[in-house]
Amino acid sequence: MFNEVYDVIVVGAGHAGSEAAAAAANMGSKTLLVTMSLQNIAQMSCNPAMGGIAKGQIVREIDALGGYSGIVSDTSAIQFKMLNKSKGPAMWSPRVQSDRMRFAEDWRLLLEGTPNLDFYQEMVSGLLVENHKVVGVKTSLGVEIKSKSVVLTNGTFLNGLIHIGDKNFGGGRAGEKAATGITEQLVSLGFESGRMKTGTPPRVDGRSLDYSKMVEQPGDVNPEKFSYLDITKPLEHQRSCHMTYTSLEVHDLLREGFDRSPMFNGRIKSLGPRYCPSIEDKINRFADKDRHQLFIEPEGWKTCEVYVNGFSTSLPEDVQFKAMRSVVGFEKVKFFRPGYAIEYDYFPPTQLKHTLETKLVEGLYFAGQINGTTGYEEAASQGLMAGINASLKTQEKDPFTLRRDEAYIGVLIDDLITKGTEEPYRMFTSRAEYRTLLRQDNADLRLTPKGFDLGLASEKRLKRMEQKHNEAEKFVKFFSDTSVKPEEANPVLEYKGSALVKQSDKMFKIFSRPNIAIEDVRKFEAVEQYIQDNNLDNEVIEQAEIQVKYSGYIAKEKNNADKLTRLEYVKIPENFDYSQIKSMSFEAREKLKKIQPTTVSQASRISGVSPNDISVLLVYMGR
Repeated sequence: MFNEVYDVIVVGAGHAGSEAAAAAANMGSKTLLVTMSLQNIAQMSCNPAMGGIAKGQIVREIDALGGYSGIVSDTSAIQFKMLNKSKGPAMWSPRVQSDRMRFAEDWRLLLEGTPNLDFYQEMVSGLLVENHKVVGVKTSLGVEIKSKSVVLTNGTFLNGLIHIGDKNFGGGRAGEKAATGITEQLVSLGFESGRMKTGTPPRVDGRSLDYSKMVEQPGDVNPEKFSYLDITKPLEHQRSCHMTYTSLEVHDLLREGFDRSPMFNGRIKSLGPRYCPSIEDKINRFADKDRHQLFIEPEGWKTCEVYVNGFSTSLPEDVQFKAMRSVVGFEKVKFFRPGYAIEYDYFPPTQLKHTLETKLVEGLYFAGQINGTTGYEEAASQGLMAGINASLKTQEKDPFTLRRDEAYIGVLIDDLITKGTEEPYRMFTSRAEYRTLLRQDNADLRLTPKGFDLGLASEKRLKRMEQKHNEAEKFVKFFSDTSVKPEEANPVLEYKGSALVKQSDKMFKIFSRPNIAIEDVRKFEAVEQYIQDNNLDNEVIEQAEIQVKYSGYIAKEKNNADKLTRLEYVKIPENFDYSQIKSMSFEAREKLKKIQPTTVSQASRISGVSPNDISVLLVYMGR
């Protein structure tokens, strides 16, 4: 059946597997994608959305390197929002609500249109390993398929166990069976495995909701998009989400089921995602809060199925239903499917190299939730990197890695393999020391040349990036070289409540003022003239604005990063009491107390301890 030897076999076709298969095939490797259901390629198992805080940056990085997640996010989007627009550009994070069915379909069609990529539907039950080197996979039917490398992207399927109240059953997702055999084999080869938990909310019938009682959450007035390519277009029409709240009554009804909750009665022993807690966890942990936000997210353009973001739960289905009926706007709610928790096997990622290849078995790569991460975007970026490196290995080329100052993907992988994780790892802007450098707007400038060198990013993509870079640089130089007279500058400055100028001054200086934005300097005749003459698009204009306004911050950040390396010699006293440092984040205090680092440098490498936390610690250390 399979006579040829593949270069790369990818096991699992979720977000990680899809990116891995696309990357390897596009780099010229003969690739096979094996999955348990070809109907469920790139399935959004949880919320119908891509991007968000720090995750949006990752999607843009994937796109800049030549991956597909950005393109599919654009083609299947039903709403676009740029989050954190009130903060500086390092925090701006794009997010889309997606059409769940269209997202999976678009991914499948893109993969089917990728040369060098074959598909096969079956469960992989084990690996073929010879002399600590992977040589292929074995399926549940006993079919052996030979390959030079294997990428495992098993998601939540490895010995997956679904919990609803006191009932539990094997499964990788609702309605899909779990995968067995791989964990046991890897453990026999010397790998350490662990268990993690995640959960999902109920899906409900949108026709049974009263939206008039909720707060509408529309998309941006001028929506942008993810992909840097011009093959996708920003949305012209969007679907709104809605917001409502739980109440004390809802909390009391949920509490009635706590004795039957697998989280509290000891059935679930593994840790769930810290930043996406279940509703019962929120009530338990934040007992002082009398309400929690719920976001009502449509699952697509046409379907009436709705996702209730914020109501993740594994309580008995009758308790879920009863409590949800007490939520404002949900008085007549009908369930499509109850929420559940799922426990699954993962492999602590400290067992990997920077390339995501395992240290124990040559040619074997892990990507996605198998490494202890949570989130589509985190998975997709690892898939891309594992696919790239599996392909490079078979072509006997140098591996490809990204540093912490080059990409959020670099931060993610370094965190995983350096620090490991005991709870599902999620990316945040605070995890990156160089976040002013790693913005969503410049992902193409940072990564497209690298993607082009790999053979992933097209020449068209590179040329587009170079054009943007050159035009933005020229525009910044225009601001540095061009003066503006007081009679033209002062009316604008007066309108913005900014100090007036007495003589001609360089535009760069005026534009650098905190309260002066691009729309203000466009009132200067020369600026608008320059934009029209050079036909500048919004991306170039935004890029130039950030370069002008944040040049000081960017330089300062590079300097700060250099300082961090000098902290190796600052010792922390034994049994130091972190609880006294109130200005440090709760997560940092908790982690520092647990790990008890001996130096400040060691403290700075602990997952969840930010540069900000380190600055606070240094003050306490008398530095």
